[in-house]
Order: sequence, then C-alpha cells, then structure tokens
Amino acid sequence: MSKLETVLDTIDRNQPAALQRLSELIAIPSVSTDPAYAAECRRAADWLARELTSLGFEASVRPTAGHPAVVGHAEASARDVPHVLFYGHYDVQPPDPIELWDGDPFVARIVDAPNGKRIVARGAADDKGQLMTFVEACRAFRDNGGLPCHVTVLFEGEEETGSPSLPGFLAEHGKDVAADIMLVCDTGMWDRATPAITTLLRGLLLEEVIVQGASRDLHSGLFGGAAVNPIHVLARIIADIHDANGRITIPDFYEGVEELPPDIADQWRALNFDEVKFLSDVGLSTPAGEKDRSVLEQILSRPTGDVNGVTGGYTGKGSKTVLPAQASAKFSFRLVGNQDPERISASFREFVRARLPADCRAQFLSHGASGAIALPFGSEALRRARRALQAEWGKEPVLIGSGGSIPIVGIFKRDLKMDALMIGFGLEDDRIHSPNEKYELTSFHKGARSWARILAALAA
Repeated sequence: MSKLETVLDTIDRNQPAALQRLSELIAIPSVSTDPAYAAECRRAADWLARELTSLGFEASVRPTAGHPAVVGHAEASARDVPHVLFYGHYDVQPPDPIELWDGDPFVARIVDAPNGKRIVARGAADDKGQLMTFVEACRAFRDNGGLPCHVTVLFEGEEETGSPSLPGFLAEHGKDVAADIMLVCDTGMWDRATPAITTLLRGLLLEEVIVQGASRDLHSGLFGGAAVNPIHVLARIIADIHDANGRITIPDFYEGVEELPPDIADQWRALNFDEVKFLSDVGLSTPAGEKDRSVLEQILSRPTGDVNGVTGGYTGKGSKTVLPAQASAKFSFRLVGNQDPERISASFREFVRARLPADCRAQFLSHGASGAIALPFGSEALRRARRALQAEWGKEPVLIGSGGSIPIVGIFKRDLKMDALMIGFGLEDDRIHSPNEKYELTSFHKGARSWARILAALAA
C-alpha cells in the first residue's frame, strides 16, 4: 500500500472522531458581527491553535484590530517540495431567526436525508466543516510519516464581516503567511457528484451618482415642462448604459475582457445547467444579459453593469406633486479578465457627464473597486489539482467562475502576489447564512480525502 493509500485509509477510519472534533468547534458560537460574542471568537481561535499544535504545527493566536487570527506552520519531511498556504475562517453568521431552526444552532445534529446523512448546525458548511476537511487531511499525514508539502495555515475570524482587519494584519505579518500558492476552501462543488475548482472571480466597481438640478424642490404644476427633472435625466443615463443586445455601451468597457479557452467553453456547454429552471426558480423566464451569451457565461465569466438603487423626489405614502432638486443611483459593475477598475470608473463618469443637460451637474461617490482574479488555465498546480480530484470523485472537475467576489483572494493576490486554488465541497442547498445550515457527510469525508490527494499531487 502506498503512503497516499495509507493516508486515505486513515481518514476513512477516523471519521467518527473527526465528526466529534467538528462538533466541538461548531459548539463555540463564534459570531463575528456581534461584540457580545467576542470572547467566543477568541475561544474558537484558541481551540484551532491547540488542534494545530497537536498535529505538530507551530501554531499561535495572533491579535488583529478585531478578532484574532490563527497562524500555523509545519514542515514537510522532504525539503524540495512546494509551500502551500491554506486559508479558512472560523467565524460564523448569527443564527437568527432562532425560531426557524429545528434544534439548537450550535449543537451539531446528524440527520438522515434522501441523499445520505448530513450535519446540521451554524457553521457546518460555512466554514468550519470546510476548514476541518483540511485539518483532518493533515492529521492523517501526521499519523503516517509527515506532510508532503510545507504547510502554513491561516484561519481568520472576520470573514463574515468583510475581513476588515486582514489588510492591516498582512501588512504586519505578510511574510509569515507567504507561500508558493494559496488553497481556499470557502467554495463549492458543481453538484453533489462533481467536484469543481473556482478559477475565475469577478471584480467589483461600486459607483454612486447624484444628479443635481434646481436649487430646491419645485411645484410640478408651476415648473413642470420648463424645469429639468433630475429623475428623467438619470433615467435616460441608466437606459443608455445597455444597448438592445444587452451589451454595455460605456466606451472601452470591454477592454481586457477575454474569451473562455475553447476546452473550458466546451466543458461548460456539456454541463447539466438548466437555464429555464435557474430563472423560473426566481419567477423569471427570459435571460436579460448579452443575447449572444449563455446564462452560465452571463453569471460567471462576463462583465455586467447594474443599477442597485434609485432615489429622488417624494417616496412616501400618497402623492406629492414635486420636481426634485436631485436624484441619485447606485451602480455596480462586475469585472472580468484584465478590466481596469480605475479606467472603467473614469469612463463611466465621463459617460454620465456627456449626458447631462445644461442645468444639471453630477456628483460622484466611490464605494470601492477591485479587479478580477483568474488562475491561469495553464497552471501546473491547477493541472495537478484537477488530476487529484478526478481520482477521488471519478469525474473530471469543472473549472468554474464565481459570479460574486471573494475579497480575501484579491487581497492575497495584490499584497503577496499569490495565486489561489479555490476548492470547496459545499453544495448549493447547504443553506449557508440561513436557518438549518447543513454540510453533507460525504462532503466532509471526501473533502478530507480530496485535500490529501491534492497535497500529494502538488508535492509529486
């Protein structure tokens, strides 16, 4: 039996004890957003540091401006092997509304379901169950001669509140967690039988526009028709952003947008993605994006421009015949490839200014910007991870994009120049952030086996 086979066998035999350890971590209500749980967040960090220490890591709890981080280091038995950083987070969302849970949110329950057993509790999938898959893989290597890669672990306690302390922590301790590549577990599978690697993360540009007209609100009977209405102006600007085919008309917006590699495009076309069901589940029927793109492309690999809120004039009960002095709208642009957020911001603002009539002016507010992240499709680490996942699951892993953004990956790419392999074992129906959050026992068990295979493949 090879060392990897021995490690996998150890993971299999250790499942009851592994579930008990996960239950202990889940029992700590490490809710990061509520100051009342600060001591519990510290308790979760201490628990993880002790667990890593028991596995031979040099581990410690590190203070930050907010909740503490846990950092651990362990050397491989061989010298000339890759150094990986594994990232996860121990903080969780509040369990509210409590009355919608079938039991205590912080007491893990193993329940039967049509597709097998699952563990139900806050944090079971996001992210305690996920991060413990990696810890259990490290445990099995420890029991069988040592790790195949040099491993650094970073568990943070503020992911659920946007990781506000992480940039400052990295500025001070970045060298402590730098590695050849980053492994991130806070993602999911394509479906319960098909593993996935997230290789694309869309960036995000947030802009607010305030259009100012007259010096005060005006009576629409006295001034209507003669005075400019900022809501009308803003509505025309919003309408002009997209053409009849769903493409964004802001000049140079698509500069830096690349096409999917042919093999990835073929893989996506072969997936069992039901566009009709995807839209009908939310009461819709017709795709509204670029007409020459599939829904999967629209939500994972294409840039977008959306209006997220509009205000202006009287919005209370009843009617008020007023011409508002100003109107505002909040915009979000999801970015891909090499799109430059700063250039797009400048182009967007010029686009707005060019459409202002003589008696209107615009004020612009920025609410943040980050570029897209892409793991090169030719990456050797990606090739090895794909092979490892296929060996475990018996299916070629899907290389997918994320329609949303994962700021932590962008921070590490920007500050430490590290690419990330984003591999998780969550499922779409895990109810993360909702009552009765769950994690499949198959995900927990095969997740640990998958990380063992990936570490071995990276070191091969």
